[in-house]
Amino acid sequence: MTDSPLLLALHSCSESFGVAVSEGHSRLEVATFADGRGLSNTLITRVESVLPRERWRDLAGLAVATGPGGFTGTRLSVVLARTLAQQLSCPLLGVSSYALMACRLQPCLPAAQQLEPFWICRELPRRGTVAGQYQLTDGSVVELQAPHLLPSGQTVAPSLDASDDVAPDVERLLTLLKTMHAAGEPMPWQSVLPLYPTSPVGPV
Repeated sequence: MTDSPLLLALHSCSESFGVAVSEGHSRLEVATFADGRGLSNTLITRVESVLPRERWRDLAGLAVATGPGGFTGTRLSVVLARTLAQQLSCPLLGVSSYALMACRLQPCLPAAQQLEPFWICRELPRRGTVAGQYQLTDGSVVELQAPHLLPSGQTVAPSLDASDDVAPDVERLLTLLKTMHAAGEPMPWQSVLPLYPTSPVGPV
């Protein structure tokens, strides 16, 4: 295992697309692009602007935010990450976008609830509430329940509203990848699938 692995993280679950790259202790780069629905035309170009295509073959690991998020945007980055991981025979870590924001949002809870399990929720017009349950232990996030559509009328507590901030979240995704890569975790690409809690279309 190289001492300076080249690692790449992608996050496209909101209107902004985030790319994070690290190479050992010598390089850390995070970039975001407000491409919105135009990401289908700019995805490759944006990744290349941070990590040139000729370096992709040197990747030792990848990570991708799996959603929930926009159907097309989330799908694009997950498909790209899965394809690269398969072609390069390198590990791929998938983490939900809610799990990535959990550490950032948890301080918003009242002090008495800081150590308790909590929910992150997003109300979607005409579709309901998508929620996931999390707990922080020694600075690590445990996803107790992956983001899913709550049954009509169900409420959960304590809860925080989902809040997108791609730059710190894609950097956290990269940090998780570094930790798991250093520990030699297998991270098979086949198990990384996009989350579509409100869509009847299954992942591909």
